[in-house]
Amino acid sequence: MKTNAVILSGPKDLALGQVALMRPAAGDVVVEVAHSGISTGTEKLFWSGTMPPFPGMGYPLVPGYEAAGEVVEAGPESGFRVGDHVFVPGANCFEANEAGPVRGLFGAASQILVTQGARVTRIDPGFGAQGALLALAATARHALAGFDRALPDLIVGHGVLGRLLARLTVAAGAPAPTVWETNSARHVGAMGYEVVQPDADPRRDYKAIYDASGAPDLLNTLIGRIAKGGEVVLAGFYTAPLSFNFPPAFMKEARLRIAAEWAADDLTATRQLVESGALSLDGLITHSARADQATSAYETAFTDPDCLKMILDWRGHA
Repeated sequence: MKTNAVILSGPKDLALGQVALMRPAAGDVVVEVAHSGISTGTEKLFWSGTMPPFPGMGYPLVPGYEAAGEVVEAGPESGFRVGDHVFVPGANCFEANEAGPVRGLFGAASQILVTQGARVTRIDPGFGAQGALLALAATARHALAGFDRALPDLIVGHGVLGRLLARLTVAAGAPAPTVWETNSARHVGAMGYEVVQPDADPRRDYKAIYDASGAPDLLNTLIGRIAKGGEVVLAGFYTAPLSFNFPPAFMKEARLRIAAEWAADDLTATRQLVESGALSLDGLITHSARADQATSAYETAFTDPDCLKMILDWRGHA
């Protein structure tokens, strides 16, 4: 079986192409993808060629870890049925072609996906394109949840992750956080919290600052804005080495924490928050494109400052 997929053959060398799929096993589902999201974090690093090397990395690859669609085949041990709507966090289901292996890093940008039923999450079909946002929402939830973790009173960056962090904080009943954003065009869309330019904020007693910007040169600034014993949470992805001046951090008794990717329970909890209406995903998708427009869609997602989230629409693609 073959499928159309986004293939990244090298830095800024991206196009729609055909790849062969592995045969599904008894515990697998075959999903016809309706929508997939483009990540301005990890996918941008692969696209630009700036992703730090790690085991298994290489081109060509099928990017993406945000897909929503319908189960069209379900193995007897998968736990799903044909017709179920699911979120798929990527899949490594592609056979090698004449040029060699096609890596599934992370493998969601494909019209058809084969993956273990244990990896997918059943979702309400009414989510539509917003179903592809669950991974990012779960990442935000993962950064906030857990024992002895303070909710943010300052969030840096009003992109999709920053907005989700702020919305989850408000949904938790905590005081509304302040959000820093240097791009004035991104000050719109706040839901129950304030977005300001960093220079307009005089406060220097924040207890928990969550950085969703991924900027590697902000640590000294953020440490200067926390109260004694305050925490800086690194919720972005950083390609450059991070450093900070020790004396100010020492005097503040600063704490640093790194928030990694979501876990299964984060995805389940996030889905429940969305289904209950406690967490809104409205206003986060600003751009969409047909799958056959993938080359220009990825360019827009990574270079247009007005693009918060780009969604590829695979429906009806031949």
